[in-house]
Amino acid sequence: MAMNIEQARLNMVGNQVRPWDVLDGRVLDVMARVRREQFVAEEYRQLAFADMCLPLGHGEVMMKPVVEGRVLQALDLRPTDQVLEIGTGSGFLTACLATLSAQVTSVDIHADFVAAASRRLQLAGITNSRLINAEAVLQWQPEGTFDALVVTGAVAETPARWLTWLKPGARALLVQGLSPVQQAILLTHEGAGRYREQTLFETDLPYLTHAEPSPRFVF
Repeated sequence: MAMNIEQARLNMVGNQVRPWDVLDGRVLDVMARVRREQFVAEEYRQLAFADMCLPLGHGEVMMKPVVEGRVLQALDLRPTDQVLEIGTGSGFLTACLATLSAQVTSVDIHADFVAAASRRLQLAGITNSRLINAEAVLQWQPEGTFDALVVTGAVAETPARWLTWLKPGARALLVQGLSPVQQAILLTHEGAGRYREQTLFETDLPYLTHAEPSPRFVF
């Protein structure tokens, strides 16, 4: 039996995302409007609204809708914000970020992810996103600074260079720690190199390339 797409979308927002303490009306609205099924590979289309991570390839996953909702809410984006996303993935979160902000720069190490996400964003009518194929943990350097940073893969430790890309008052949402118990944290740049850290929730995501934990040797 064919899936009722619109009902599944409403159920995702009302029965999954909202009960997970996502109460920001702007976030709930954008997750109801951006067509998540268009950002999912054809073989997983029937699972587009399920409460689960979906494989993207290269060992990466599309985050659960509830995690995406908490991420968007925590960033508290304004229409004037310049946003940096590290890990474009499917492009769904990119579309949500772009809808809530002025401009999104999204960087991904996988060229096929960037190409596919570009097509999906164009189909969705998203025109305020710039996608870049690059390695952002060690190499890529932006031309300016940002009001918000979101990282869609895990890091064992937050690279210090990323923090220099934040304007005073900027927010950064990262997942860090050792799998399978990682912490989603929100860093707020208070100026003069000071950052306030808030732990939001536990999750478990694949590590970004070059952001994995160092090998541990057991004697």
